[in-house]
Amino acid sequence: MTLDRRFVLGGGLALAACDRRADAQTPVSIPPLRSVAAFPVGVCVQEEQLGDPGLVPLIASQVSQVTPEWEMKMEYIVKDDGSFRFEAPDRIAAFARANGMRLFGHTLIWYAQVPGAFERLDEKRVKFGAAYRNYILAVAGRYRGQAVGWDVVNEAVAEDGVGWRDSLWSQKLGKLQHMVLAFQHAREADPEAVLFLNDYNLENIPKKRATFMKLVEALLKAGAPIGGVGTQTHLAADLAPGEITKALKDLASLGLMVHVSEMDVSLTRSRGLIKDRGRLLAGQSRLYAEAAEAFSSLPGGQRFGFTHWGLRDKDSWLKREDPADSPLLFDDAGRPKAAAAAWIGGLR
Repeated sequence: MTLDRRFVLGGGLALAACDRRADAQTPVSIPPLRSVAAFPVGVCVQEEQLGDPGLVPLIASQVSQVTPEWEMKMEYIVKDDGSFRFEAPDRIAAFARANGMRLFGHTLIWYAQVPGAFERLDEKRVKFGAAYRNYILAVAGRYRGQAVGWDVVNEAVAEDGVGWRDSLWSQKLGKLQHMVLAFQHAREADPEAVLFLNDYNLENIPKKRATFMKLVEALLKAGAPIGGVGTQTHLAADLAPGEITKALKDLASLGLMVHVSEMDVSLTRSRGLIKDRGRLLAGQSRLYAEAAEAFSSLPGGQRFGFTHWGLRDKDSWLKREDPADSPLLFDDAGRPKAAAAAWIGGLR
């Protein structure tokens, strides 16, 4: 892989020519990500990682926003008896506070997670709609004044882009109405947080993006207080040039805030058209650069933030899925890779 520009920090930001024979995995020198971006830069984190002496300083130096990777989801918060636990998200919130970072909430309602307590709910005792509202008020209300935004509804559009997903929530409360209610309850819980509809594959499946945008319009028309749209931006390294740019322009056309909410670029999830790892690494860097440039080009008032779904490769869910993958900006040891320099190079 060749790298067009390498960033070196020393008395200011300077550009130096890169040895074109250098492998894209060779560590490079960069300034902190948050120091060169004109918008908040975020990362996901798990509670157990807050005890990692190698990761915590990296997070503290590189980003200005944290998203709990899974411990603000129902799978953690709702216990089998229907009671709630908040120990892990509270610790993440405290970490953000202590380090002067923004906290982003992820996620209130997700089709994929249905706690047994909701499935077994005795509606003679508590109506489903009341339990639904109570959950959202409890979670979003707990972090009122600290969480700057929430993924209120996550992954609502069907995988192929045809319609919306079915779920227990839609079955009980209505396909559109359960989403409207979720946004209304979240606004009740926190009048100030920016409320997002979040989804994935919006860059590489235009049909899904179109359905997502129509859903946003339908929710707004129905009175849902949506303030932003989140595009997860989980990509494969062989995605064609220009697709990220098109997606972000389309999403920004809604006039809402835009959050690149979970970005990573997988090498091993490519479609097999490119076999050479060097070319895949070049594609990875290209996509990180395009994402940074396209997001930077949005109107300033619409750039909510840019969240990387991990910093070190070894912490990535993709690495856990396939040890051969290396999808993030920093290597296993926390050293910045060519992809990190490319992301910085794409900023405008």
